[in-house]
Amino acid sequence: MKLRAYLLMTFVVAVWGSTFVLIKGALTDATPAAFNLIRMALAFALLAIAYHRYWHTVRRSHILSGAVVGLCLAAGYQFQTIGLVHTTPSKSAFITGLVVVLVPLFSIVPALRPPGARPPRWNAFLGAAIAFIGILLLTAPPAIIGSSNFAALLPDLSSINIGDILTFGCSIGFAFHCIALGHVSPRIPFQPLAILQVGFCAVFMAVSLPFIEHPHIHITARLITALFIAAALATAAAFSIQSWAQSILPSTHIALLLTLEPVFAWITSYLITGERLGLVSTIGAMLILSGIALTELIPQPHVPTAHEA
Repeated sequence: MKLRAYLLMTFVVAVWGSTFVLIKGALTDATPAAFNLIRMALAFALLAIAYHRYWHTVRRSHILSGAVVGLCLAAGYQFQTIGLVHTTPSKSAFITGLVVVLVPLFSIVPALRPPGARPPRWNAFLGAAIAFIGILLLTAPPAIIGSSNFAALLPDLSSINIGDILTFGCSIGFAFHCIALGHVSPRIPFQPLAILQVGFCAVFMAVSLPFIEHPHIHITARLITALFIAAALATAAAFSIQSWAQSILPSTHIALLLTLEPVFAWITSYLITGERLGLVSTIGAMLILSGIALTELIPQPHVPTAHEA
């Protein structure tokens, strides 16, 4: 049973990683907020059908919880997909992965911690510091490498683009999604919670759509493929598999498996688009992974959920 859980979670992480490149290409045929809305509407329909026997278990008290979790999820996806228009799949994946570092840092605030959870430990702060250095090297490598001029060795902040900034906003949104799940998931079975959060996520995306963009969709095979994989595999199936796997595997093992997501994105982007990171950016990516791994060496209050592209 455990081996099956490990294999299925690895499959889920691989799907999440590959969707960065897939969605980046599909955004040529659709504006990002429109893509997100269709994706979440399809995912909601699939979950509503798959879990139709659990509709009667939804209580009034569940509605508000589902709305809060769905709002955080919508914010994360909107920032991520809009940011992906302006940055590369690899950068988007590594910056999104910072959610694993942000969750324990935000847990410094007692009100954000679930009842009985402990405050973050030393490794969370050290991991955050290492990941922060990594994100600077990844998004703002020094202008001149090997220079004896100290100023030339400092990060070139002018190379940070709006996509990088928006993607960091996505990691904040997903961090609050994880924290919200930590509060509500013990009180609500995962089937109705999955339906409610994805449903409300679609509602918030629909409401925000006219304020974000003038939607445009050009139906192509590439767009249909991306929507199907993102909705069916990377959202509906991934939610279900991870919820099941977390009941079998230790939370630290799940979290460490999630650190492979940007690696899969990096590999996929290289194989499909030929994207290469420079030496300094590669060092930055490795530091981000190291910071994430260090953060998860000691169990934290929450396990990140569904921060895929």
